Amino acid sequence: MISDALRVAFLSALPLSELRGGIPLGLAVYKLPVFPTYVFAVLGNIVPVVFLLLGLKPFSDYLSRWPWLDKFFQGLFRRTRRYEGKYEKYGALFLLFFVAIPLPFTGAWTGSVAAFVFGIRFWYAFPAIVGGIMLAGLVVTLGSLGIISLI
Repeated sequence: MISDALRVAFLSALPLSELRGGIPLGLAVYKLPVFPTYVFAVLGNIVPVVFLLLGLKPFSDYLSRWPWLDKFFQGLFRRTRRYEGKYEKYGALFLLFFVAIPLPFTGAWTGSVAAFVFGIRFWYAFPAIVGGIMLAGLVVTLGSLGIISLI
């Protein structure tokens, strides 16, 4: 049997829900305490980031074996990586805020893909995305508590 906290972590690891779905589920449905809900949701949201940041390059290299996909990636990287030095400095800060905004398509999955597309190295991208996840978790937790108190 899977514990409710692990269900929160699992839902937080999924690309569409992320912790924006996991935290309200843990607080409102499973009635978990606030801190464990936050911790499991944040940790669940961090796990796929590691695999995405490390795995997107080998995956794109594999897909580039086909000429039409190679042409797509060449064009994409030509446009996005011409300012690679600037993106490394300011891109990490952008990632932090981009991931922290709890709106659709602004989470850790999209931030990881953006880091890959713009050529931001792992050690710049990972802490920024984790910081964004933690901030988003705080915003979603406080918002969820406010909504739950109204009910």
